[in-house]
Amino acid sequence: MIYPDFIGEGCTVAVTAPSDGNSKPIDYIRLDKAKHNLEQRGVSVIETPNVRTSIKGRSSAGEVRASEFMDVWKDDSISAVFAAKGGDFLMEMLSYLDFETIAKSPKWFQGYSDNTGLTFTITTLCDIASVYCNNFNDFAMKNWHLSVDNNWDLLCGKEVLQNGYDRYQSDFYDGTTGDEGYVLTTNTHCCCINRFEEPSATACVNESAVNMKGRLLGGCLDVLLNLVGTKYDNVKHFVEKYKNDKIIWYMESFSLSSESVERGLWQLAEAGWFDNVAGFIFGRPAFFESFTDTSFDEAVINGVGSFGVPIITGADIGHRPPQFTMINGVMCEFSLDGGQAHIKYDFV
Repeated sequence: MIYPDFIGEGCTVAVTAPSDGNSKPIDYIRLDKAKHNLEQRGVSVIETPNVRTSIKGRSSAGEVRASEFMDVWKDDSISAVFAAKGGDFLMEMLSYLDFETIAKSPKWFQGYSDNTGLTFTITTLCDIASVYCNNFNDFAMKNWHLSVDNNWDLLCGKEVLQNGYDRYQSDFYDGTTGDEGYVLTTNTHCCCINRFEEPSATACVNESAVNMKGRLLGGCLDVLLNLVGTKYDNVKHFVEKYKNDKIIWYMESFSLSSESVERGLWQLAEAGWFDNVAGFIFGRPAFFESFTDTSFDEAVINGVGSFGVPIITGADIGHRPPQFTMINGVMCEFSLDGGQAHIKYDFV
């Protein structure tokens, strides 16, 4: 696994928009404040032309997005690349990317949601670690939440033990000044949902401590399902290469129903993605419904319960912040004890 050089004072990072771009006045305010906050930490920030545009959910045409991404990726003066926003149509730019060139010039790429199309493929196709975490504008808040501090510290190469957060934001808020932090309204409920001797059980089993170790891999399930079976699907080779380490899969969903979650997990399992699995960690779903009176936990158990490994739900991952900094490809030690999750990385 290739780990890019960490960010340090005097480095330059780039913001680009491989999916959607900024479109509202508050977006531009947050973008500028995020740039200011990083500059205060000694890091220069450049942005590509498409960062401040949005046309029907796209920052620009797929070919343009790929060109702007490749321009900053090939620039040796740039240490890391951040996604400006999520969206729906990142897949349109994948066919224009040069993954051979990407593999020869490793650097950090960070984003989440639709940016799974890049974080996941950069790791599984190029063997370069990538970061599933905040899109760039989250760095705008005046007083960084601990999760944002942890995100930045990890990018700077500091050793960080990430601990689960007590409360999370259950809705989306634009804010008015750009200085706002997360609006933490709801108690976090992270637990192991299967007893290993009873894979069909769905009761929360917080009293059972969970410990697992493996290489971390995952992203937004909605996007992973678009990638499986395409020419960008190198997962069977990846999980075979690291079979001695085992794989810890993390996933979160944006708008999948329980039925879609269950069918999707079945599809990935049948495609061999979950061979050599050590465990599963699921984040909080953003928009969730069921047409069969099936809970999210039940859908997950039905989808992957047969693997007989730990299944965690309610983790701090994805669209309902705060979120853990999930690093694809890194060796991860995950533990859950009394409902408190802990994540530690080993860059080997």
